[in-house]
Amino acid sequence: MRQSQLFTKTRREAPADEASKNAQLLIRAGYINKEMAGVYDYLPLGLRVLKKIENIIREEMNAIGGQEILMSSLQRPELWDKTQRWENSNVDSWFKTKLKDGADLGLAFTHEEPISNMLGQFVSSYKNLPFSVYQFQNKFRNEARAKSGIMRAREFVMKDMYSFCANYDEHRMFYEKAEEAYKRIFDKVGIGDLTYLTYASGGSFSEVSHEFQTITPAGEDTIFIREEKDYAVNKEIFDDEWKKKLNMDKFREEKAIEVGNIFNLGTKFSEALGLMYKELDGSNKPVWMGSYGIGLGRLMGTIVEVLSDEKGIVWPESVAPFKYHIVEIMSEKPEVRETAERVYKMLGENVLYDDRDLRAGEKFADADLLGMPYQIIVSEKTVAENKVELKNRGSGETGLVDENSLK
Repeated sequence: MRQSQLFTKTRREAPADEASKNAQLLIRAGYINKEMAGVYDYLPLGLRVLKKIENIIREEMNAIGGQEILMSSLQRPELWDKTQRWENSNVDSWFKTKLKDGADLGLAFTHEEPISNMLGQFVSSYKNLPFSVYQFQNKFRNEARAKSGIMRAREFVMKDMYSFCANYDEHRMFYEKAEEAYKRIFDKVGIGDLTYLTYASGGSFSEVSHEFQTITPAGEDTIFIREEKDYAVNKEIFDDEWKKKLNMDKFREEKAIEVGNIFNLGTKFSEALGLMYKELDGSNKPVWMGSYGIGLGRLMGTIVEVLSDEKGIVWPESVAPFKYHIVEIMSEKPEVRETAERVYKMLGENVLYDDRDLRAGEKFADADLLGMPYQIIVSEKTVAENKVELKNRGSGETGLVDENSLK
C-alpha cells in the first residue's frame, strides 16, 4: 500500500468527545471512524488488524475441532421466551425492532437459544456427540454507557463458540482445550503476560464463568490476582465466602478489561429448547453445553491500551496491518526514490510505503502514530552507504542494514 493512495488521513488532535485512549489513537491514526457513541466503522488499516485477529482466533478454534458457521442476527422472541431472556427485566441489553406486520424481532446479543433450537434437527443420538461450532458475527448490545472506545461497543464482531457434549466429563475435556486455546490466542496477539484466567459471575448464562482479564488502568473490572499468578478472582464475586477460603495477603488488586470468557452452560438451554439425545440404554437426555466468547474489537482496543506509548500505537507483528513502514526522506537525488521503490516492491504485501511529499518530521510522527513493528528509513545518508535504516517501533532500536536482509 502506498500511503499517498490511502484515503484515510492522520489527525494531530484526538476527538473532543472520545475519552478512551484506544479510540483516540485509532481515530487519530485513521484505523476507525466514530459513527456515534459505541458505534465504529473499521477503515482499511483497522480492518486489516481486525482480520488478522480473526484469523488467529480461527486457527485456534479449528485446532480444537470447531466447525465454522454464520447465523442470523435477527431473532424471534419465542425462542428467547423459553429461557426468560426476552423480557427486558431479565436482559436489559436487547435492541428490539418490529417487522412491517408488527411482529417483534431482536438483534442478537448472543446465540445460545437459536443454536440450541437449530441443532435439534441434527442431534438425535450419543453417536452425534461431542462437537463444537463457532462463528464471527456482528452482535448488538444496548449498553447504558459506551465510554471505552471499541472495548465496549453497541455493535461489535464477536467470535462465539458453542460446544455440545453427552455429559459433564465429556464437556470438561473440551472446556480445558478451549481454555488452553484462549491462552494461546492472547499470547499470539501480544498480551498473554498481562492476561489472567479469572473466576467470575456467569450473569444470565450460568452461575459461574471464567473470564480472561488483561491488566490495564483503563479496565472496567477489578480483579484480585494471587501471588503465584495461577489464577485471579473478579471483585464482583469476591465476597465473604471467598475470603474465608483464601488468604487475602497473597492477592493483589488490579484494574483489568475482560478480553474473553468461557461458560459451563450445563443443560439449561438444551432442556429449555428441547435439544435431547438418545443414550446407549435408550433413555433421552439433554445435551451438555458450553459457550466461549471473544470480542474482536475489544481485543483490538485492549492491545492498543496496553502496548501503545506516548508517540502512538505499537502493534505486535502478529496483528499489525503491515510489518514494515517505509519512510522515504524526500530528496533531489533520484537514488533515494529508486531505493525506496525497490525495497517496496521486494517486500510485497507486507509493507506500507510513505511516498508522500512531506517533511521528514511529519512522516516520522505519522509512522510512530500508525505503529507498524518496523520502520525502514531511506535517505541520502543511508543510500550513500548502500544501506537502509531499520528501526524497531517497540524498542526504539535502530541500525543500518542491507536491504536484501529484509526479505
